[in-house]
Amino acid sequence: MPTYVYEALNAAGKPEKGRIEADNSDAAMAAVRQNGFFPTTIREEKAKGSSSKAASKKEAAKKGKKKKGGFNISIGGVKTKVLTQFTRQLSTLQDAGLPLLRSLQILELQQKPGKLKSILGDVVEDVESGTALSDAMSKHPKAFDRLYCKMVAAGEIGGVLDVILQRLAGFMEKSERLKARIKGAMIYPICVIVVAVGIVSGIMYFVIPKFKDIFDDFDVTLPGITLFLIDLSLWVAGTPEGKVQAIPGWVWIASSPFLIFGFFKLIRKTKGGRAAIDIILLKIPVLGNLVEKTSVARFTRTLGTLISAGVPILEAVLITRDTSGNHVYEKALDGVHDSIREGESVADPLREAKVCDSIVVNMIEVGEETGDLDVMLVKVADNYDEEVDVAVSALLSLLEPVLVVVLGFIVGTIVLALFMPLVKMIESVSDSG
Repeated sequence: MPTYVYEALNAAGKPEKGRIEADNSDAAMAAVRQNGFFPTTIREEKAKGSSSKAASKKEAAKKGKKKKGGFNISIGGVKTKVLTQFTRQLSTLQDAGLPLLRSLQILELQQKPGKLKSILGDVVEDVESGTALSDAMSKHPKAFDRLYCKMVAAGEIGGVLDVILQRLAGFMEKSERLKARIKGAMIYPICVIVVAVGIVSGIMYFVIPKFKDIFDDFDVTLPGITLFLIDLSLWVAGTPEGKVQAIPGWVWIASSPFLIFGFFKLIRKTKGGRAAIDIILLKIPVLGNLVEKTSVARFTRTLGTLISAGVPILEAVLITRDTSGNHVYEKALDGVHDSIREGESVADPLREAKVCDSIVVNMIEVGEETGDLDVMLVKVADNYDEEVDVAVSALLSLLEPVLVVVLGFIVGTIVLALFMPLVKMIESVSDSG
């Protein structure tokens, strides 16, 4: 009788591992459930004697397959759009009744050369050797994250893989649509800022030095604002006080976006720095409102999708916490996890953490009472997706006048600094005449 290795969750939501003998995987799954566990993965344990031979055969087959199929380019990651399309196609093939292995082989063949095609080749080999699809996918976290693998595992255990994949594809599409809205809204102000910085830098580098030569020829006493502008121009050109500096100012200006981005990435790698940035972002007027609504939409949709897929709620909360992308909401979801483990509600820790509006907490509370928590969470996410659009519009409507005022101030300062000495020069010429 074959032996099966299982991973499961006990009544307290803690992971358990073990081995069990059964005639087949379905019988093993039933036996694990009879022991009071919720199985997450079950796979047959192979004999030790044949493991090295099987591994060598698998490696040889893998090499032969790669030679036969040609060279696959696998640089970079898998785009969300490509992964979403694969997920929906796999769902369609499973719904049509095709065997899982055959479905994966079809999708692998039709994929263009790239990272996903290379990964699917490995997944097909693992599934062909008897590995569960979720286990095969979990070996490639750059393509299939924890959320994806857990939902696939829930679909395999429940026998509704096609439905779960369809929900997963819908979840990915809505999440990507939300990101696209925010990125698209930021294009206009970023372009304006880049063009403005380029024009001002050009004025500093090419125009102001010519005015400096004119002022030197007429020996005019320059006001402080003009002297400051000339010094700034010399710094940009890299020749302050007639000396050549090691790194011209225009190099610092051009590289500043990359330096700032790298600095924030470095800070976010530390736990304290990441927490500080997330808290500060939520405190910024208008922008904080947008970050809050985006985070709420993300965690409610993730949690709702996982629960509706049949993932145990404790595991679903942990996955949602790890994919929330914000330290404040991670901490709040930690409280939710502890509350559920102690037999209490989801809504109370969120109410105490004050990370959501009261309407969100009340809707979650109603969902718990009616047994439709997953449905209510998805409704909250849909509602907040619409509110994100409003918040983005509000941010843009505020940014436009702010940019106009800032640019007007900069241009006005430059004009004032250059024309004040010119007025003095004209007055001195008139007096001498």
